[in-house]
Amino acid sequence: MSPTRVATRDVELQLCSLHTTVAGMDEVGRGALAGPVAVGVCVVDATCGPPPQGLTDSKRMTPRRREAMCAPVQQWVLTSAVGWASAAEVDACGIITALRLAGLRALRAVRAGGVHPGVVLLDGSHDWLTPPEQDLFTAGDCAGPGVPVVTRVRADLECAVVSAASVLAKVSRDARMCELPDPGYDWAHNKGYASPSHVRGLSRLGPCELHRRTWHLPGVTAGDGASAAGAPMGPSVPGEGMMGL
Repeated sequence: MSPTRVATRDVELQLCSLHTTVAGMDEVGRGALAGPVAVGVCVVDATCGPPPQGLTDSKRMTPRRREAMCAPVQQWVLTSAVGWASAAEVDACGIITALRLAGLRALRAVRAGGVHPGVVLLDGSHDWLTPPEQDLFTAGDCAGPGVPVVTRVRADLECAVVSAASVLAKVSRDARMCELPDPGYDWAHNKGYASPSHVRGLSRLGPCELHRRTWHLPGVTAGDGASAAGAPMGPSVPGEGMMGL
């Protein structure tokens, strides 16, 4: 088995030379059938020093290792936060706008603590944090990040500040899903994703208020209240609703 690849500071230090402080950002829960989406943000500058040993993409770490990494990550960064958007918000405005809401809430939290990032380094190839020019949801929480956004594929694996954000977001969302009341969906094991136990629960109980009811929910028929009349079924952007972490 090849050794786990660890993240480095190379990219963020280049950005620090231009913008002083860098906010790494990553999301968790985009492809879940239930529960909120979480967006983690960690802010660093050139003085933060080496990242915690073994830091990498949260999906490549065991749950125990992720949880153990949280304290070293929080000690390493200048500040951090996790922003949230509910399943109801996913249904109301779509998954991309919900991710934007959660990301901007996380940025607002770090700014409230007196740290103002100069740039956001975002995992992936799509800038979901910056609203389109004609976005109907550009008011309030979704006005935009107010700083440049740099996207990078595999930043959660290769860039330490984004890896750190991915760890905090994953651990926070997993903990929240485990704390939710569970009438039989097996949240503690599937975290809202489409596991066999979750699908069995949907078939037996139907969806609850924590489900994304405008999505195609496996095991749910049209008469079970899976979506409101006339609401679009499933994701509206390629890749949305896909199984993932």
